[in-house]
Amino acid sequence: MEFDSKSLSLAAAAFSAVVALPLLASAGPAPTPQFAAEKCFGIAAAAQNDCQTASHSCAGESKQARDANSWVYVPVGTCSKIAGGSLKRA
Repeated sequence: MEFDSKSLSLAAAAFSAVVALPLLASAGPAPTPQFAAEKCFGIAAAAQNDCQTASHSCAGESKQARDANSWVYVPVGTCSKIAGGSLKRA
């Protein structure tokens, strides 16, 4: 059985789509937590933010730790107790 390059390209594209689909499906904002929460800006570790900023569109895409525009959900009343935490975007 012999395959031409068009068939191989189609098979490779289909395989890539199957592998990438679960990764793309999980991209997006983090789900709202089950506890009373507030958005706390400036405390997220790199790649641990909960939602978009001006520089990216999905959770987990921040490139810099403690980015003043990235936020994470924390229990209400906690953000003001964290060094560098702010309830407002920079």
